[in-house]
Amino acid sequence: MESIRQLFKIGLGPSSSHTMGPRIAAEKFSQENPEAKGFRVTLFGSLAATGKGHLTDVAILDVLERHAPTEIIWKPDVFLPFHPNGMKFEALDSEGTPINDETIYSVGGGDILHEGEERGNGKSVYEMTKISDILEWCEKTGRSYWEYVEISEGKEIWDYLKEVWEVMKDAVRRGIEAEGVLPGGLGLRRKAVSYYVHAAGYNSSLKSRGLVYAYALAVSEENASGGRIVTAPTCGSCGIVPAVLYHLHTSKDFSENRILKALATAGLFGNVVKHNASVSGAEVGCQGEVGVACAMAAAAASQLFGGTPAQIEYSAEMGLEHHLGLTCDPVCGLVQVPCIERNAYAAARALDANLYATFSDGRHSVSFDRIVEVMKQTGHDLPSLYKETAQGGLAVIH
Repeated sequence: MESIRQLFKIGLGPSSSHTMGPRIAAEKFSQENPEAKGFRVTLFGSLAATGKGHLTDVAILDVLERHAPTEIIWKPDVFLPFHPNGMKFEALDSEGTPINDETIYSVGGGDILHEGEERGNGKSVYEMTKISDILEWCEKTGRSYWEYVEISEGKEIWDYLKEVWEVMKDAVRRGIEAEGVLPGGLGLRRKAVSYYVHAAGYNSSLKSRGLVYAYALAVSEENASGGRIVTAPTCGSCGIVPAVLYHLHTSKDFSENRILKALATAGLFGNVVKHNASVSGAEVGCQGEVGVACAMAAAAASQLFGGTPAQIEYSAEMGLEHHLGLTCDPVCGLVQVPCIERNAYAAARALDANLYATFSDGRHSVSFDRIVEVMKQTGHDLPSLYKETAQGGLAVIH
């Protein structure tokens, strides 16, 4: 299992699989073909179906057209067998004849794989890849999930997580100050500032919930505007973990050191899902994005409130279980409706999952690992029109 650095990626929105991944792929292909006089990029499946709304073409052209003229071809009805987010890059000579080509897949969370390349081929950092094994280790040694992260990653991981936390906080602060209409054509106005202001007028309980909504909206709206965010585990679900951590940091006065440990725990749970299943909406639906983010945030909250390893696992399990089957059906292919609202609601559900687990001893019927297996199978069983193609569900009502 790879480093959580590969889960928490710092970059520009609005989509990790449709914007960040293609941009990275374009950068690598251009570096490998400096002699090209032109480029042609064919986008397939889900990547083509919602690519314009996700600014896929903008990301690719921004890279390749610095070097040579580039043509984008859209094939939303053609799904390559390995993954719904396929791209074929071609380098052209002065006559327009291909001199090199490569098929690349954007597999979620900003990660890319080349044709024939297997998943998990990166540097292995974690020996244990199941939460059940890590939980058993925690109970035997008396250590915590974050300590397993530190042992596996080395102490230098804290410097990276500190940078991640700074970007998350900046996104919240920018988002609750920004106003206006989000780009893309839906005419959707930013709501974070309104929720933030209205929260002040309620009693402590409702104020707390309103602030969580505001913080999640703030980051998600920054993402939708192409702002700088952290994949947690994706761009489309980037508002959930920051909202929960920022709220607990500011309202409960948790120290930055404790926040970073909670962030490490969140990253570990997200990493297990990414390794054993998927965090790609095009592959498993929104359960792999918002559902996983909710699980990560729930684990982080439980860590902060002193939950046992079993209670932390239970919190994360509920966060994911109760998002099973969630479809990825973005209206107009934009990471706005229903994505932004889902971030706000899932952030609140993460805190509820933590509270529910706190009242228990951590013992429950279905393990987190089992839920990950079910999520993977459920995602594969979902028809493609419910997996980021904008051809089913809410996406067809506009």
